[in-house]
Amino acid sequence: MTIGQRIAQKRKEKSLSQEALGEALGVSRQAIYKWESDSALPEIDKLITLSKRFDVSVGWLLGVEESAFEDDRREGDSSDLTETQLKMVEEIAGRYIAAQPAPKRRKKWPFLLAAVILLFALAKLFDQFEMLRMQNESLQNNISRVERSVDSQISGISERVEKILKSQNNLTADYGVELTHRDLARNTVTFSLRAVPKTHVDGMTAVFLADCGSGPVESPGAAAPGQAFTGEITAELTDSISLSVVFTYPDGTRQTQLLDNYDGLYTDSMPTAEIGGGTLMWMKLEKSGTLVFGENTHERYVWIQNSASTAAAVSIDSNGEALSGPAETRRIRVGLFKNKHLAAWAEPCEKPDSFHGFEGCSFYRLPALELSLTAADTVQLAAVVEDVYGRTIIQPDVGYCPDMEELELTYADGGFWDTNPANWEYE
Repeated sequence: MTIGQRIAQKRKEKSLSQEALGEALGVSRQAIYKWESDSALPEIDKLITLSKRFDVSVGWLLGVEESAFEDDRREGDSSDLTETQLKMVEEIAGRYIAAQPAPKRRKKWPFLLAAVILLFALAKLFDQFEMLRMQNESLQNNISRVERSVDSQISGISERVEKILKSQNNLTADYGVELTHRDLARNTVTFSLRAVPKTHVDGMTAVFLADCGSGPVESPGAAAPGQAFTGEITAELTDSISLSVVFTYPDGTRQTQLLDNYDGLYTDSMPTAEIGGGTLMWMKLEKSGTLVFGENTHERYVWIQNSASTAAAVSIDSNGEALSGPAETRRIRVGLFKNKHLAAWAEPCEKPDSFHGFEGCSFYRLPALELSLTAADTVQLAAVVEDVYGRTIIQPDVGYCPDMEELELTYADGGFWDTNPANWEYE
């Protein structure tokens, strides 16, 4: 399993939502989502906090230690005997001596033999504890190497991004981009832009571009004091928006300069509905590879926690409209999907008696069904969330694939955190 899958597994075992875990760690729900989808890594202090909250070792979270429990790891932390271990040695020695025949005054060899055996036993114990200590040091070294590797990769990526931006920014002496308006009903965002060319030539012009993934939108720049060009551009609200300026010189030469990138704006504007079935991972398959949801099986129940109303304080534009934060929820549908194709909808139901806690959660129940699977298939639960403006997003749970030898479901390798409705079939 990946680091993200291990975090997701333990969070679900603790019956924690992404939002609840984020509050406990002092991070946002989006941060937990990125960790579990392996698009970001937790900081070292957060890994330590996660290990304590989940009662597992940091090494297990990082995937360099098979045992998940701290007690398995701590047995070799020191080469010194604990008080309990010393008592065990004393008891063993006492029983041995008591079992020996009463020594004669002129024969001291039984005591010497007992002492030699005791010393030998102690030496063997110390050797074992030393071996455990060395194994623990090796594990700590492996964790340190992983941490250094992660830090190095992050540092390297940051340096490369900085170099790219610096190399690209050689056309402007100064620039600025600001998100000024968000219209969720039209699913658009508006930006205010300013760019000062490093080399200004009389008669040159500027055009601002916004690329949202479906082709650029243009808006002419107006000449402003200080040899600057300013403008405003409205574009479709998506999860990837690139803003650029194109300088055109009197001789017809055109030069394009990237100004800024905005990621995740669409997702952040949508209500969140964390899905928590958590039961697929324990399901067994029939010999034919069929996944069976029986009439009275516990696995048919799915719970949803809608956290749209718990958004943090947001910025407000000049018209009093929010610039960030999620919209209100209109409808949530929960389904079982096979390769992102709907297999069955789950119907709303009352919380079953076997579920304890889960305040603020809504429950759904899948129909009794049989789903044929092959080793190449991925099965998962997902919520189709629609906001009050008719916009839709997919909130998927972890994906699972069949293990045809063990006849059970195991974690899929990835690609199951896709939130784009265009990539799912459910209508």
